[in-house]
Amino acid sequence: MSKNPELSHEPEAEMRRLSRRSFVWAGVAAASAFGALRWLDTQDLNNGIPWPFRRALALNEKLARGYFRGYRLAPEFEGHATSDRTNGDIGLDGDVDEATHIIRVLGLHDMSRAVNHDDDKEAAVELTVSQIKAMPAVSMLTELKCIEGWSIFVQWKGARLADLIAKLGPATRSGRAPDVLNHPDDLLEFVGISTPDDAYYVGLDMAAALHPQTLLCYEMNGAPLTPEHGAPLRLVIPVKYGVKNIKRIGSIRFTSQRPKDYWAELGYDWYAGL
Repeated sequence: MSKNPELSHEPEAEMRRLSRRSFVWAGVAAASAFGALRWLDTQDLNNGIPWPFRRALALNEKLARGYFRGYRLAPEFEGHATSDRTNGDIGLDGDVDEATHIIRVLGLHDMSRAVNHDDDKEAAVELTVSQIKAMPAVSMLTELKCIEGWSIFVQWKGARLADLIAKLGPATRSGRAPDVLNHPDDLLEFVGISTPDDAYYVGLDMAAALHPQTLLCYEMNGAPLTPEHGAPLRLVIPVKYGVKNIKRIGSIRFTSQRPKDYWAELGYDWYAGL
């Protein structure tokens, strides 16, 4: 049976045509990507990154805030914690004595109890770690998720930040006395927390600060915190990525202005919600 020479070359011709088309489209895509990168390089920076990226992060935050519910708990587990992992040592320079360590709390409704031992510092209520330990204790085994992609399971013990907030009473938006249980929406919107030397600092939305699993933690895996894990007191907040779990708490401030945040200033997401 004879073969039609024209038909025998049709598949090869079609393949060549498709290859040329693919090459052209690949070139267009590469040129577009290069042009987009060049365009981004010319855009104004917003907290360390070009504004289109910051706008995308703001959209992510809006979505995350929309589905966040204070009664929804992060999963808690039974069994043994995984081996711990040390990560991040900003603000942990020098030794700290638990017996003399002070946590300064600012932005309260009633500042008549506040003290000021230094003319350069704003008056604040000063707490010891012993006072934190005297509050009702909470234990939980939760997953600590790092923004880098790894995670570990940790047994924590500490006092709820919400209990401290209810005890001290932050300032309110209305100026009236705070009612944390019935009117949390009247509290100032943000909480800023920093290390004693202010080298590391995080900002939280009040809803996350009031979450029942947000702890002022002093024990890890059944033992007191070690210096590399934030002794004598650190934050544990399972509804946020690890960058928000600040170690060695030195001050807590309630504020109406969004607090500065160490990693957000370097281009990361300020909200950092899971």
